[in-house]
Amino acid sequence: MHFVFYTHSLVSDWNHGNAHFLRGVMRDLLRRGHSAIALEPADSWSRQNLVESQGRQAVERFATDFPGLQSQQYGADFDHAAVIGDADVVIVHEWTDPALVARLGQIRRNSARFTLLFHDTHHRAVSARQDIAGLMLEDYDGVLAFGETLRQRYREAGWGRQVFTWHEAADDALFHPLPDIERTKDLIWIGNWGDGERSAEIDEFLIRPAAALGLSGTVRGVRYPDHALAAVRKAGLNYGGWIANADVPQAFARHKVTLHIPRRPYVESLPGIPTIRVFEALAAGIPLLSAPWDDAEGLFRPGQDFLFAKTGQQMQDLLREVISDPSLGRQLATNGLETIRARHTCRHRVDQLLAILTRTGSARTVSKAGALETMS
Repeated sequence: MHFVFYTHSLVSDWNHGNAHFLRGVMRDLLRRGHSAIALEPADSWSRQNLVESQGRQAVERFATDFPGLQSQQYGADFDHAAVIGDADVVIVHEWTDPALVARLGQIRRNSARFTLLFHDTHHRAVSARQDIAGLMLEDYDGVLAFGETLRQRYREAGWGRQVFTWHEAADDALFHPLPDIERTKDLIWIGNWGDGERSAEIDEFLIRPAAALGLSGTVRGVRYPDHALAAVRKAGLNYGGWIANADVPQAFARHKVTLHIPRRPYVESLPGIPTIRVFEALAAGIPLLSAPWDDAEGLFRPGQDFLFAKTGQQMQDLLREVISDPSLGRQLATNGLETIRARHTCRHRVDQLLAILTRTGSARTVSKAGALETMS
């Protein structure tokens, strides 16, 4: 089958975690003999910020990091109908311009034979409900929501014909243990500043515990204001700014432990949805400690795959324990990797996508998906 993905960006992952997942999904589709291309706006804020902060070489290295993956930029004069005319499946990410979301639905309605799916990987359905409510999804064959609680929000609001849960996952072609790299530092946190959504949590679960223990370590991410950078430095941690996702496995491998600090909208309104960093950290084989969130769907085995800290003091205690006891860290890493390999790779998500297509796709998509699902 031929897949077309409308995404904010495939090439840039600057403050854009969905690129991580989409790259892994496309890579696995190609491995199975499908074809796939991403379409991204020429003026995407992620790509623009990446070039402005890192230079054009950060964009140009994409072809080296992800050989075989194709992305095409579009502007105002782009002929969408012609480009997607031979597609079997078109998947449209929720950051796509609303006018284009509606236009693609209209193309589908006017006798186009592809299966059209909408893909939501954000919390705007609760934090900016009017943005999602205003989208024209009537002509879409289905919605892919990256958590069960988000799927229920779509169902309750009547957005989309059919809504399916389709979690993100680890691209384990990229994220896997690197045992030959020595763990020379204590703690690494990879995450963008919270924009008010987790600023207090970063202070409670990262800054203060690291400072109290005198940990060595690294903070990577973007959009850190001056006061946040000052707090990182005061805690004794090094701030490294943006990091290409292709470099994250090596960064994880140089540290003894990492953290998950979820954004407040997920904790309060969309329980059960971790960020993709949880999947990636566990796939990379680094021990993980987490600030509170509700694993409502039973994606993991809390207490085995990673450890929860309910308070900043508990996080401090757990950091001390994991860093001082390498055997505990190794056991957590082994357990987490086991769960990822069993349930949460991009291969698993492609299996799920093909199964969804047999339920909601066009006749030709259903037949192709069914045949390939039988073969895989």
